[in-house]
Amino acid sequence: MARIDRIAEPWGTRTPYGSGSEWPVRVDSHLAQGMVPEEVDKWVQTASVLHSNGDAMDIAVKDNRIVGVRGRSGDRVNHGRLGPKDLYGWQANASPDRLTRPLIRESGKLVETDWDTAMGRVVARSKGLLAEQGPSAIGFYTTGQLFAEEYYTLGVLAHGGLGTNHVDGNTRLCTATAAEALKESFGCDGQPGSYTDVDHADVIALYGHNMAETQTVLWTRVLDRLAGPNPPKIICVDPRLTPVARAAGVHLAPRPGTNVALMNGILHEIIANGWVDMGYIEAHTVGYEQLQNEVKKYPPALVAEICGVPAEKIREAASVIGHAERLLSTVLQGFYQSNQATAAAVQVNNVNIIRGMLGKPGCGVLQMNGQPTAQNTRECGADGDLAGFRNWSNDAHVKDLAKVWNVDPMAIPHYSPPTHLMQMMRYVEEGSIRMLWVNGTNPAVSLPELARIRSILQQERLFLVVQDIFLSETAQLADVVLPAATWGEKTGTFTNADRTVHLSEKAVEPPGDARPDLEIFMDYARRMELKDKDGGPLIKWQDAESAFEAWKECSRGRPCDYSGISYDKLRGGSGVQWPCNEENPDGAERLYADGNFWAQPEYCESYGRDLITGAPVEAHEYKALNPEGKAVIKAAEYVPPHELPSQKFPFQLITGRTLFHFHTRTKTARAPELQAAAPDVWVEISAADAGAYGIAEGDLAEVGTPRGSVRARVRVSGIREGVLFLPFHYGYWDTDGGHEPDGAGRAANELTITDWDAASKQPIFKTAAARLARIGAGNGPSPAPTNTASAPVAEFPAEARTSGIPSARVDEATGTTRTGEAL
Repeated sequence: MARIDRIAEPWGTRTPYGSGSEWPVRVDSHLAQGMVPEEVDKWVQTASVLHSNGDAMDIAVKDNRIVGVRGRSGDRVNHGRLGPKDLYGWQANASPDRLTRPLIRESGKLVETDWDTAMGRVVARSKGLLAEQGPSAIGFYTTGQLFAEEYYTLGVLAHGGLGTNHVDGNTRLCTATAAEALKESFGCDGQPGSYTDVDHADVIALYGHNMAETQTVLWTRVLDRLAGPNPPKIICVDPRLTPVARAAGVHLAPRPGTNVALMNGILHEIIANGWVDMGYIEAHTVGYEQLQNEVKKYPPALVAEICGVPAEKIREAASVIGHAERLLSTVLQGFYQSNQATAAAVQVNNVNIIRGMLGKPGCGVLQMNGQPTAQNTRECGADGDLAGFRNWSNDAHVKDLAKVWNVDPMAIPHYSPPTHLMQMMRYVEEGSIRMLWVNGTNPAVSLPELARIRSILQQERLFLVVQDIFLSETAQLADVVLPAATWGEKTGTFTNADRTVHLSEKAVEPPGDARPDLEIFMDYARRMELKDKDGGPLIKWQDAESAFEAWKECSRGRPCDYSGISYDKLRGGSGVQWPCNEENPDGAERLYADGNFWAQPEYCESYGRDLITGAPVEAHEYKALNPEGKAVIKAAEYVPPHELPSQKFPFQLITGRTLFHFHTRTKTARAPELQAAAPDVWVEISAADAGAYGIAEGDLAEVGTPRGSVRARVRVSGIREGVLFLPFHYGYWDTDGGHEPDGAGRAANELTITDWDAASKQPIFKTAAARLARIGAGNGPSPAPTNTASAPVAEFPAEARTSGIPSARVDEATGTTRTGEAL
């Protein structure tokens, strides 16, 4: 059979199946050119770390080199299928520009050194700051791509050892709202649904979730249902005409920033027409009356004016949802990175709750993750929350965690909510955080308003440690760079978006002196002499498996219970969904069957927040509202975005992820097939706007906001009029090992605003006011690209770092930074 081009056909061939049937097996594979399966020395078990789907695969090894991958046919997640990033992304591991030795800054330049010297500097600065200022001088900013064992170790040493409250992950950018929305509705994190709900649902509603590009294998599952008998109806909410939108029976393309109004309009119709399960509502929920009263204010005619969506489309979507017998709802960045993120995501929960569609085959909610191990950051306490979904504002939970760690409860910071990333950056900006340890992420490209972020990271008074596998734009600014091992070069577990835990085994040795993140964290804890209350070492494990056993004990009895999982149980077969314990020895496919929630006041992870202001709900308020631990139905009014279009900036800019790249391309741009498929940034514009501005496909255009400008080639698409789209992956380096010309300006986050959701603290990337201008024809020579925001990262030598506070001013009430023109 001829090999299919998986760049041209990213979802592969169809294997149709019907409702209630099992998804057929299809094993995908890719080997290095000239290799055949018979030449492979060994196949090593793992799963994907380039998206959140959790595709199980085996790594092909030849002569201690990774030479390919194949899907695992028996795994519950993918039944053997792999997406483009799975098939080709492994090639980045062998890139010649891997970091192989530690680096330290000497006379303004990074130079190679040994581990003792590098760690000596980190430890000396840590001890000095602890003596001078205390734990609040140190912050940790980690990734969504490590293993559970590594996150847990980081959480223990930071919270239980150093005592800092400044710990967060770049999951703040992609999954913080998922966690917060689940806490608001169900009292606890953890996805109610399962990927197998695709096999049973008769309606699948995707809210701001371009599954076709962000989770290609899960979309393959949907496509196979659509190709089979009794296909589900698809509803898509997205201002772009994505592959999901093209497959949808109902496509709603709202004005960016109006998701709460749209959801209120849908809920208005569902309630007004009686498409609710009152028996379920009365038995298992609190707050329905408030929702009923709020959505009365949002009839379809009014919502149509706010959202720019025809009223009849709103009614049609509500009718499809209201008549569904098995409803699966999924949510991702189109809601999470937009205005009123948590409020909008909670309204999606409300739809399934009032329809009584939870805990049954085909009936569930998946508040999706953006990264492969985002779930683990939340479970293990590496995003600031307490390990094991413990409630930081519940003293009994803090005491329980202190018992697990054998430390004094007062050693664990719980005097205030954990410090979210954007506030951490503000503390660095002000000078109270003096050491920032960045691990496996690239904030110099991925955070909003990059001119401000660069000025923060370059301050002379900041001691910046970067632990990574490549010399990223952020690593170039560091005082110490620690070379890390990556996927395939170390062992550990990780959990996908539907709670499936996979084991990733070490396949090859890391290059040079690179070390697994777990070893680096354990070495730091040892050198810092972090002790428990009896004087023993705080970190008591020695390797990945013993770290996993420690994490299991920490999770025991909590919602994310791993106590029934072992490395041996995960080897050879399929991944296992948590909770896995004596009650669920094979894992739990779905949560909240029969209306049993983890929302009891003494057990829940969170008491919730006000969806508009973000103010925490106090314990006594929560107990009065929900003494029996039912699902909480929370209403929310629509509030417009902080930055709206104007005469000077008439467009709304949204940014996002795309099919062939992941985050800031540190891995995917080093995979030849993926880089060739999407080598440079582009801007999407509607056909109507292209005509009005005299712009054609392929023209060079400049996109500007009050914060700067970026130049990109034009793609004329089915995006909503008045909206521009930029992929956020592109930074300031090229794949030949050098850097872009001066002022290349490809990073979408030069343009985004410093603003975040009140409840989840997730930055907002999808409501910036923008302008557009054509500056070059598509078939002629392109002008030298420039960026008026500021010079790129590559142009900031270490000796130019400043100690002053940047001129940007943060509105403390809203979290919004105002720069340039007043809006």
